Amino acid sequence: MIAETVCSAVAAAGLGIAAVTAYRKRFLAAARFAAYSLVPLGLVMTGVVGWAADTAFSPTAWAGFGVLGAAWLLFMTARAVERRTGGTRKERKAARAAQREAVAPAASAPSLGPGAASRPAARPAAKPRKAESAEDFSDIEAILKKHGI
Repeated sequence: MIAETVCSAVAAAGLGIAAVTAYRKRFLAAARFAAYSLVPLGLVMTGVVGWAADTAFSPTAWAGFGVLGAAWLLFMTARAVERRTGGTRKERKAARAAQREAVAPAASAPSLGPGAASRPAARPAAKPRKAESAEDFSDIEAILKKHGI
């Protein structure tokens, strides 16, 4: 009952301010203010405010929110574990079967698939850092000599 009274008072005050704003020839701002001030009145008339007040003070409703939170926590935990372990039981079983098929029965090491031949060759070993820095200084020295410094 008190929530309905407060919402009605807020709506009346908002409409009053909207009227003053319209009197000052700021019609767009007045229309926006009137729209915002009618929202609490509409919520009271539809019963949403009463439902929210009943829910806020109901221990059964809070227990229900707790159960929903626990269910959400279980879903998220199961999803995180599933991602970490590599999918569902069927997917893990298929992966194990595919791994067994990848190795020839008499082979001691896994056989290479068709994509192994198309891999790029390994990069050549990098030069020592000292040689690179010496080349950089030689370039700088040549530039300085060119300009007479």
